[in-house]
Amino acid sequence: MKSRFCLPLLLITLSGCTIINNSTSTKKLESGLREHVAFLADDKLEGRRTGTAGEKLAMSYIAQQFQKIGLEPKGTDQYYQSFLVNEGIEMKEGTTLTISKSVSEGTVVTKKLNISKDFFAFPYSANGPVTGTATTGLHEVGLPRLMDINEVLEDNASNPHFDLAGYIYEYSKNAKSKGATSLIWYNPGKKEDKLVFNGKDKSPTIDIPVLYVSNAVLNEMAKEDELGTFSFNGMVQLGEKKRSGANVIGAINNNAATTVVIGAHFDHLGYGEDGNSRYEKKEPAIHNGADDNASGTAALIELSRILKRSTSKTNNYLFIAFSGEELGLYGSKHFTDHPTVELSTVNYMINMDMVGRMNDSTRSVTIGGFGTSPTWASLINKPSATKNQKNLTIKIDSSGSGPSDHTSFYRKNIPVLFYFTGLHTDYHKPSDDADKINYKGMAQIVSHVNGVVKGANEKGRLAFLKTREAQTTTTARFSVSMGIMPDYTYSGNGVRADGVTEGRAAQQAGIKAGDIVLQIGDYRISSMESYMQTLGKFKKGDKTKVVYQRGAEQFTAEIQF
Repeated sequence: MKSRFCLPLLLITLSGCTIINNSTSTKKLESGLREHVAFLADDKLEGRRTGTAGEKLAMSYIAQQFQKIGLEPKGTDQYYQSFLVNEGIEMKEGTTLTISKSVSEGTVVTKKLNISKDFFAFPYSANGPVTGTATTGLHEVGLPRLMDINEVLEDNASNPHFDLAGYIYEYSKNAKSKGATSLIWYNPGKKEDKLVFNGKDKSPTIDIPVLYVSNAVLNEMAKEDELGTFSFNGMVQLGEKKRSGANVIGAINNNAATTVVIGAHFDHLGYGEDGNSRYEKKEPAIHNGADDNASGTAALIELSRILKRSTSKTNNYLFIAFSGEELGLYGSKHFTDHPTVELSTVNYMINMDMVGRMNDSTRSVTIGGFGTSPTWASLINKPSATKNQKNLTIKIDSSGSGPSDHTSFYRKNIPVLFYFTGLHTDYHKPSDDADKINYKGMAQIVSHVNGVVKGANEKGRLAFLKTREAQTTTTARFSVSMGIMPDYTYSGNGVRADGVTEGRAAQQAGIKAGDIVLQIGDYRISSMESYMQTLGKFKKGDKTKVVYQRGAEQFTAEIQF
């Protein structure tokens, strides 16, 4: 489950029923669930991170299960539907920098710098050579320029809203027109600048190379009181950093007019390389993701087996194991933008994410998306048919958007349901292992979903309703929120709103879904990271300006948090 959204708000508690009565069938179902989770959450898959060998092992396993069950392949390449994950910018191997300095007559000291350790190129830097001499405090036309960061830090020491990264970018944009062939920023002062290479920065590329050089390197080659003149010889080579993932898609074709989509994401965090782990130790560890979301994937496989045996031909069925969910719903968003069936024929979508840790005492499961169709109330609050069937405690949330892949379908005006058994202390940690899964509870959820599908078969085409937007930032990290759901798959400058919460600050400022937030107050928004950092600068009640783009036009509005 994606960690950057809040959990759904629990609104009403109802009772639901299980469907499977035969103890032999129940035990067989539990055995299948256990087998799937054991494979998917094994160390050999190394956390199923999107784009890795572990993800491919999981893909192959799911596809084999679909084939054994008799599902038709419905990807773009048999069962698979590939997509790209744009991770921003990276410094390629050709990025180099050498510094020379004359220390006495006839004596020249030369040092080849280590990339990332001694220097880095800003992600918006132009590619090209960095050659020529530069002198501290002297800006000559047609040469590189040494830029002292300490001066601007000192000048803005009392300004809590000073944006150093934004200042460097704005200055660098105009440097070529002032005669610079490249810029080399450094900090000779004691005030920390906290500048690092940020490949997530999606600011538009400028006209000249722009680098940062460690002051320790320059001090090593000069007197402490005067850095003097240096000769630079290097090259900047930046490029996009991408990796590929794939959804796994199988179908039951009943030649019906409508299709039901049932989904679960199968990717997880790998070793936590993407910064979404809650693991606090320094040494890397495999995040097996047994509950998140080997559990939902196992339930998906077993539901496909059950529905393959169904005699009902009211709907076709599409079973999708999504990848890229932990990175921002990449797989489900790719599918809804590039569907392998006609999206207008999709009746509804059911998503299962983290359904493996039901509490045996409370027997509680949260079902989101309750408000996306008026039909759900009659299906989910269905009383038990026999006294032998044990009730589940169902907590419902009306919102169609939230922390998982059903959101991508809700955005296409498709009714959704979202099954979830709750957070726990192992969430996004290496300790989320298969031995902690409640397989009896999982079987009950599979049975409940099957019951809802059966009930929906009698209802025909479900009506769709818009609902409120789920909260998208946690109050633990931020004291304010704009009320937008960011599009994590957007690879351009700024942050694009995938959805806007009614009545919140963004909507009141005139921002709509699809608009791109470019600036909040004095802070440029160049990435999701800069957006989150900027929110942390404000508190409730603060007023400021927001700059956003709609199509080719830019707008400025006042916003109050």
